[in-house]
Amino acid sequence: MRLDPTVGAAIAKAYMTAPVRDERAYAAYAAFCRETVRQYHFLVGRVEFGGLGVRIRIVDNDPYTDVEAMLDDVRRRELKVWASAASGNPHPYLSDGENDMFRAVHDVFGHAATGCGFDRHGEEASWWKHSTMYSSLARRAMTTETRGQNCALIFHYGGGRFAEQKATLLPRSFSDPRPVRVVAADATRTVPR
Repeated sequence: MRLDPTVGAAIAKAYMTAPVRDERAYAAYAAFCRETVRQYHFLVGRVEFGGLGVRIRIVDNDPYTDVEAMLDDVRRRELKVWASAASGNPHPYLSDGENDMFRAVHDVFGHAATGCGFDRHGEEASWWKHSTMYSSLARRAMTTETRGQNCALIFHYGGGRFAEQKATLLPRSFSDPRPVRVVAADATRTVPR
């Protein structure tokens, strides 16, 4: 999967020009929180009761330089999550605990599920895969949290810093995974999803 730079730049612009808090986003964020908590309970739930049994450890520094290190941990049913509180970039809607839960489920159900890393294409693939686990309402907030922030990091800040966290919604078209094009394994053609 490849993130088209024109699309990425448009998403970054929408994120950067959006307000930090938008009351119209709160219903989407409430749904996003509920659905994230359910995913988190499945992730950490005991195997004998149908959960995945992954142990989560919140750490003060970015624990993974590449996706392979994260995948090694996930195979051992462990995951380190960079603490939201350590970032110095508080979220205007999510608590640090809710934000940490989201980081955990996104790493497993996005990055580990796709095997894709943390570059722009890996983030796009991880957003695309993980977004299918959310209702259309919650997906709007999830898209702001992933696709919006990552595009701002890459296309607005050139990878140099993280964007301010926001509780806002990007244009609806940016949260629709259907038009995303998947690059075929031989990379000579693309196939619509």
